[in-house]
Amino acid sequence: MSDLIKPSLGIMNLQQTARKFQLSRVAPSEDLAFFIRHYWIIRWDLRGQEPYTQHVIPNPCVNLVVEPGQSAIYGPGKEKYGHHLEGQGCVFGVKFKPGGFYPLFKRPVSGMQASPLSVQNVFDTEPRRLESDMFAQTDEPQMVALIERMIRPKLPEQDAQVTFINEIIDYINEQPDITKVDSLCEHFHVNKRTLQRLFDHYVGVTPKWVIKLARIQNAAEMTDVSVRPNWSKLSMDLGYHDQSHFIKDFKSIIGQTPDEYARQAQ
Repeated sequence: MSDLIKPSLGIMNLQQTARKFQLSRVAPSEDLAFFIRHYWIIRWDLRGQEPYTQHVIPNPCVNLVVEPGQSAIYGPGKEKYGHHLEGQGCVFGVKFKPGGFYPLFKRPVSGMQASPLSVQNVFDTEPRRLESDMFAQTDEPQMVALIERMIRPKLPEQDAQVTFINEIIDYINEQPDITKVDSLCEHFHVNKRTLQRLFDHYVGVTPKWVIKLARIQNAAEMTDVSVRPNWSKLSMDLGYHDQSHFIKDFKSIIGQTPDEYARQAQ
């Protein structure tokens, strides 16, 4: 188990907002690690303080979220989203690897964007009972053990396509100059339509969107640690030939221009 310091992995303005909540990530057991990236646990105590909304950049992962009265399985979003923190509370999450949820679901993950999926539809567990059991646990290892007992009986066979998808997404994250899906097709020797269909079924978003997201998340994280970002240089480093295109992409996901986000971060 490790407290989150860096990278932010989508938590916006992390350095400034760490005083508002505590976030831990826990690795899954070995037999679940093929499908699950990690578990995350958020705790906060804002009693006597103003409520706070933490914004998160979307990611190409399915998340199972256990939260009082709101537990569900959420597909990848396309815009930043906010989580309202008030009083005292805790949320437990399961972040599946990109493509890692599809073998359990067996339906296109893109269909989950319209509305979240009930936990009971996949794991035969009534959400309110899961919440009661989860928040009765006295520590985080017990919470992890509880969720793994629920997931383990539903584990399918390992699917080679999940490995392939994660290789592609790792490559996107490691190569900031990747700007086109055609470059992925050439590097991985895969037909473009085949790749798009694979991402629709397993990931729920297009490979083009994953490329765009990786670049914008990089930009947001660099902005968090830079006093005065050089937008022209940053956009070029991320493969943009036109700074206005960079600003447009940034605002489409973050909801603010780079300048507005930088002022807020500072």
